[in-house]
Amino acid sequence: MAAKDPITCHILDTTLGQPARNVRVRLEHTTLPPTTTPAPSSDLSSAAPTAHPTSLPIVFESRTDEDGRVRSWLPYSSPQSPGEVPVYTLEDVLGDIRGSSRWTLRFDTGPYFAAGGRETFFPEVAVVFEVAEGQHYHVPLLLSPFGYSTYRGS
Repeated sequence: MAAKDPITCHILDTTLGQPARNVRVRLEHTTLPPTTTPAPSSDLSSAAPTAHPTSLPIVFESRTDEDGRVRSWLPYSSPQSPGEVPVYTLEDVLGDIRGSSRWTLRFDTGPYFAAGGRETFFPEVAVVFEVAEGQHYHVPLLLSPFGYSTYRGS
């Protein structure tokens, strides 16, 4: 089995009591713009992906496996990208960051529920968290069509 990336996650569909398979998940390195007054910690609407030295935003993408888990990430290249293919790994990016950093996991839950013929109130779940230098993070998502919960796993 391949080594796990420093940030992993999994999704459990609590309504069905089984893993949520084939869910698209994006991992973004985000920062808040500098302000003159401290922003409330709940004001994350202005968070945006930061750029890697290639000047591309630092975004990774994956899909949950049969066990509902994301164990590794690939750099994401959007259709609007200028043609440059990102060639960095999550481990490389985290290795270049000193101190803590802020990341966002975006779970694309709408298509998952639609594929099962179910409606959802949450077509996307965004989880923002802090990463300390040199640590491993596992972020489980307990999901139902009308609610979710998350925590730092092991």
